[in-house]
Amino acid sequence: MTPTINTTRLQHELHHLATLTDCPPGPGPPPPRRAPPRRPPPPRGGPPPPPAPNTTAVTRILFTPRDVEARAYVRALAEAAGFEIRTDAIGNTFIRFLGTDPTLPAIGTGSHTDAIPHAGMYDGTVGVLGGLEALRSLKESGFQPRRSIELLVFTSEEPTRFGIGCIGSRLLGGVLSPQTADNLPDLLDETNLGTPSGTPTSSGAPSVPVASSPERVGSQDTSTAEVRTLHDVRTAAGFTAPLTTVPLPPNYYAAWVELHIEQGPLLERENIPIGIVTNIAAPASYRYEITGLGGHAGALLMPDRRDALTAAAELILSVERHTLAANAASGTSDSVATIGTVAVHPGAVNSVPSRVTLMLDIRDTDTNRRNQTMQALRTDIKEIQTRRGVTITERQINADAPATSDPHIVRTLETICTTNAIPHKKMVSRAYHDTSFIARIAPVAMIFIPCRAGVSHRPDEYATPESIAVGTQVLALTLAQLANENPAT
Repeated sequence: MTPTINTTRLQHELHHLATLTDCPPGPGPPPPRRAPPRRPPPPRGGPPPPPAPNTTAVTRILFTPRDVEARAYVRALAEAAGFEIRTDAIGNTFIRFLGTDPTLPAIGTGSHTDAIPHAGMYDGTVGVLGGLEALRSLKESGFQPRRSIELLVFTSEEPTRFGIGCIGSRLLGGVLSPQTADNLPDLLDETNLGTPSGTPTSSGAPSVPVASSPERVGSQDTSTAEVRTLHDVRTAAGFTAPLTTVPLPPNYYAAWVELHIEQGPLLERENIPIGIVTNIAAPASYRYEITGLGGHAGALLMPDRRDALTAAAELILSVERHTLAANAASGTSDSVATIGTVAVHPGAVNSVPSRVTLMLDIRDTDTNRRNQTMQALRTDIKEIQTRRGVTITERQINADAPATSDPHIVRTLETICTTNAIPHKKMVSRAYHDTSFIARIAPVAMIFIPCRAGVSHRPDEYATPESIAVGTQVLALTLAQLANENPAT
């Protein structure tokens, strides 16, 4: 059995999904094609895939109309292929290729279709549509799995709307309690989705924030002071069942493999088409509020200032300094930290900032090293507070454990790559994925493919059709082998 990946079909679907975005078209040349060192079997006949659009900027926030449309599109493709489909209370969508013994734990794959503001068209979607193509290619080749093979489209891998990522997989894995999830506040009106000028920006940002659009599913009611929650938003989107029904039972999956773009430069730099992930870094996020003393920019003298923004600047530089020190001490590059949002109050050019709120994202493959970096930062924070006369509060949003790939699945991937003469390497994922939380309930691994210059979460994110096809071929062969293994394996 040799499944044939229909590259033309897969590319058409990826490009159509990219049109379901709140970023309007903008100028810019299509990304160049760059062939990897190995190619999959030639695609079936038909017209060539469409050229990349002038812009690949994608904004697709959870439970907005574009997100709902994307879900419906993937569901329609799965229905057309004849697969079984179900959706749970948070919107996770399960697409099943039924096996001859459906009582056995299934083999799983999948990813996400939501996208942060001004992102690219390949993050997550390669794992969803590539996963669907893997299932279709197996079915079309006449393959019949013993175990069912299931594609899972996760809800809210990105943290944009509710401040925490991987909500769907956290609930499935029992990592996030249903009550905590339902009470998460809706942050969409705080999200910088675009400029209010009424004119599309050169980056492809929406001309009016989605939060102000009356058509938006679960939109914030700005006429009241009530804070909308995840429960409110998902209910408005039609997902009304209790979240207590979401966690998966024990032994639901016998194995799990996710296909994803690398989101880093190593595979392209080394000219290797496949990365086999052995570890996924542990993410943690924190919210800081720095409170000082505001005042008139001309009247408040420099010796009397307790500027919240300058204190925040020191905190940000402290994060960078201690993360670099952690890498230097370990001889690795596995520690990364980012301050990605800074909100300044009152936000006027002639007013000394009295309050600053910022978010820290810190990741490491070693939880102890991450904790040591945080402790060094907290020591600096105490000193900044005393010297600058400000108050700095910290609130932990999440602090997750790293995930380790299952040795048997890793060996299976290595064997398939070697048998098919596909160069590959073992590697660490410094981005976290839904697989991190499926790892709590099943053996897991991931397949990485190159992306141009390692770019991700930007409109110029790009993976070649050839790279996507190679990754999908490896995924299909892996799912087939795992599905027909003896249950005792």
